[in-house]
Amino acid sequence: MFNVQDIRKDFPILSRKVNGKPLVYFDNAATSQTPKQVIDAIADYYSNYNANIHRGVHTLSQEATDLYEQSRETIRAHFNAKFTHEIIFTSGTTHGINLVANGFSSLLKQGDEIIVSALEHHSNIVPWQMLCERTGPVLKVIPMNEEGELLMDEFDNLLSKNTKLVFVNHISNALGTINPIEHIIEKAHAVGAAVLIDGAQSCPHIKPDVQKLDVDFYVASAHKMCGPTGVGILYGKEEWLKKLPPYQGGGEMIAEVTFEKTTYADLPHKFEAGTPNICGGIVFGTAIDYMNQIGFDAIANYENELLHYATEKLLEIEGLKIYGTSPQKTSVISFNLEGIHPYDVGTILDKMGIAVRTGHHCAQPIMDFYKIPGTVRASFAFYNTKEEIDALVEGVKKAKMMLS
Repeated sequence: MFNVQDIRKDFPILSRKVNGKPLVYFDNAATSQTPKQVIDAIADYYSNYNANIHRGVHTLSQEATDLYEQSRETIRAHFNAKFTHEIIFTSGTTHGINLVANGFSSLLKQGDEIIVSALEHHSNIVPWQMLCERTGPVLKVIPMNEEGELLMDEFDNLLSKNTKLVFVNHISNALGTINPIEHIIEKAHAVGAAVLIDGAQSCPHIKPDVQKLDVDFYVASAHKMCGPTGVGILYGKEEWLKKLPPYQGGGEMIAEVTFEKTTYADLPHKFEAGTPNICGGIVFGTAIDYMNQIGFDAIANYENELLHYATEKLLEIEGLKIYGTSPQKTSVISFNLEGIHPYDVGTILDKMGIAVRTGHHCAQPIMDFYKIPGTVRASFAFYNTKEEIDALVEGVKKAKMMLS
């Protein structure tokens, strides 16, 4: 049974006060909060297992290595990758995207085309622009409509025999739109293009099956999924990971080093140079186990209930406009009050203990499309409540009264 009050007891930070008010945390799209099960796992690692991995014959090193590789297997099973070595530990989604972009530098040439969407986070735009500057491909953009949806007919028209790469987010961080990635992957593969999906915003809400999706690359971050910052994963099909050159050189990613020549380690170590965030990698598995114990269907159903409740209540406020109104969306609401800057609204809400995000959310092209400086973004997680949404609504009403 899904019991939000019992779940909230797992999150120590939810009991604290901010500016003398009970914390209402609605910035989950940026970073989710961490349950005590994960916090305890972090303390357990540093108390009992802290040692470097893969390199030591001593007991601590071997125990830490076992825990790290067990977590990799937990993550493989969660995403349903075919092989454990298709899971590459990274510092987060941005690192994973840059790893792939760097690898394709040696595979692309002048005249090739790559496609991105208008709904992307900057981390899924800038690395590809840098790639185009280095190697000469043309960057094309799938346009969006007023509802915050991608125009699939336009995407179909952009595809050609020159298309080598397509990359879109699974869910928009700024608007909450769930993109039709199954269609995108199928159409891209039909012209021989590879596909990278940015799953940073989807993985807290959806359990992706990378084999069913037939996606070539999928990236995610632990800190969106009740885990720590500074760790994430890149899933890549084995055949693609073997084609890409290493992203960084150093310890761990080598098979043999001489001054004449270096040979590289097998997957996944080929892409894991240096000492990793060992604790982060281990407890990423703990966080995934925690969320699976609650159940992703239960999480999705409850968050959808919160989304509809918040949408209905906020739209009762005169002069409030929501951006991103696709029926296919997750628990993110981006909005503005007519004539009031979003930063000012966010400042008033903070005084009331309500944490929201304001600005362009690292998705400036979306804001340019709507011709606005940014939005107030309230993003909900499975540990939030309707009572907290009521507090948000009252806070927005107060901000409107004070700032109008």
